[in-house]
Amino acid sequence: MAKGKYEYWLSDEGKLRLAAWARDGLTDDDIAANMGISRSTLAAWKKKYQDISDTLKEGKDVADIRVENALYKKAVGGVYTEVTEERINGVLVVTKRITKEIPGDTTAQIFWLKNRKPDIWKDKQNVALEGLETEKSKLDDLIKQMRE
Repeated sequence: MAKGKYEYWLSDEGKLRLAAWARDGLTDDDIAANMGISRSTLAAWKKKYQDISDTLKEGKDVADIRVENALYKKAVGGVYTEVTEERINGVLVVTKRITKEIPGDTTAQIFWLKNRKPDIWKDKQNVALEGLETEKSKLDDLIKQMRE
């Protein structure tokens, strides 16, 4: 691989590597290091060469979707079948099937709700107080009278 040569990174093989690195969750700093270039060079190439920018974006989108799906599954739980296989007379045979339930994970549920419905689930709620200015004005007047 010719490190630092933009032509390589525009080839099918180069774009495949870029997409894999992005999909694996590498940062732009990590990707630039793998390419043998500086982070600023990668930024310039992303602006100049749409293929490089698109490839990295698509790779990162795939990774984000996988993580979102995993978080969702962890939050809601589910059912799966565990299969045990053994070799009998040289043939692989299913000897046991057990259906198991995975309960939803409370931490994943909280994280999901705080991010998806922050107006309802965030820790700190904004509560509007009506007449606050009037009450502040009355309090200021009272303090002024006490000082006189």
